[in-house]
Amino acid sequence: MAQKIRFTKMHGCGNDYIYVNTMEQKVPNPQQAAIEWSDRHKGIGSDGLVLIGKSPVPEADYTMHIYNADGSEAMMCGNASRCIGKYLYERGLTTKTKIRLLTLSGVKTLQLDIINNKVESVTVDMGKPVLEDESQFLGNRVLDKGTFVSMGNPHYVIFTEDVDQVGETGRALERHPAFPQRCNIEFARIVSGETADNTTIRTRVWERGSGITEACGTGACATAVAAALTGKAGRKSDIVMDGGTLSIEWRESDNHVYMTGPAEFVFDGEIEADSVLNEK
Repeated sequence: MAQKIRFTKMHGCGNDYIYVNTMEQKVPNPQQAAIEWSDRHKGIGSDGLVLIGKSPVPEADYTMHIYNADGSEAMMCGNASRCIGKYLYERGLTTKTKIRLLTLSGVKTLQLDIINNKVESVTVDMGKPVLEDESQFLGNRVLDKGTFVSMGNPHYVIFTEDVDQVGETGRALERHPAFPQRCNIEFARIVSGETADNTTIRTRVWERGSGITEACGTGACATAVAAALTGKAGRKSDIVMDGGTLSIEWRESDNHVYMTGPAEFVFDGEIEADSVLNEK
């Protein structure tokens, strides 16, 4: 009889992942599982696989390990972390409304907004952005120069009127030699409220390891920071992505970036998993 693994499909603004509670069942080969299960024709279909676990250190409550659709492991995902907050609370695994989540880019704090015992939105303290000057790498390409921002994972934000170049240009830039670990690429356009604290920014994203996605939490944060750095926005922005809108605040008080947005369940299921249940 085939062995099966229980999973939950969730999304944050259309950025969809497969979630497995590793406190109940293990996934020995998560890289392979991410590749097979993320296939939208032959698998469950997703932007990747997220494993939820109990934290091994007292500084955090739970852990998140995230694998992109190509099997590569990601450092952090804002949309996935919001979904984990909703999962933990609504599935009865915690009664906390403030959850400390251990990721490969450090401990992130999730603040849950609860209405009628449901998580309506989650605010994630994404920490301090890390800035580096990689704006010259494009050379003679006919593109606006970009801004490099790390939100625990690398992002290169290009402000342009043509955000729909995300496919062709994003694919090329992800693996540009200037980014030895590859890079997430954002294409952003100011819609309204330039330089004010109510700026709306239209953004499309090419995610490292997954391609075009409906939304990217760290990408929204990087876009907001890049807009503030370049004088295109104030410290608060609404980032409109293909799958929905995320509200970002880069606070002067602590230099941390805070992301607020929704998280949704899609469905629960079981998948035959013989090919990923054996250690390799």
